[in-house]
Amino acid sequence: MTASQKPAKAVCGWREWIALPAIGIDTIKAKIDTGARSSSLHAFNIESFERDGHAWVSFIIHPLQRDTRTTLRAEAPVLEYRHIRSSSGHLTHRPVILVDVELDDRRWPIELTLASRDEMGFRMLLGREAVRGKFLVDPSRSYVVSQPRVSKATMKKPTKKKRRRRT
Repeated sequence: MTASQKPAKAVCGWREWIALPAIGIDTIKAKIDTGARSSSLHAFNIESFERDGHAWVSFIIHPLQRDTRTTLRAEAPVLEYRHIRSSSGHLTHRPVILVDVELDDRRWPIELTLASRDEMGFRMLLGREAVRGKFLVDPSRSYVVSQPRVSKATMKKPTKKKRRRRT
């Protein structure tokens, strides 16, 4: 098969809406980061435990950007622990889990590190290992192959207006 006969890869933007159904995330905005080798999910209150002789983690997720009120609790088996160097050069020891990611009606397994990303703009990074061989990334475009899904976690609840008391 020559290069011209190979099927074309789908094009995605530098940010897309993805799903991680195994841990209860119907939709989360992800930065497609070809500069990062691994994928990372904002998680906190990460607790290690053992189940049936295997290492597991439980953690809490804020699936929505700039929203610390909406939370999801999840558990997953630990694939391994890995030293990850951040873009600022800081080295951390993170749990790595294996989850399926959904994007553009495709579903495939990825390795996902869990880390606090409170100071970061995105709750999720989809690194180059996750998109290798599946997508070409167009850095000038956003949301090329995805739209957010409406779910309990992503629906904004109307805020109640406080009634003023008449005096």
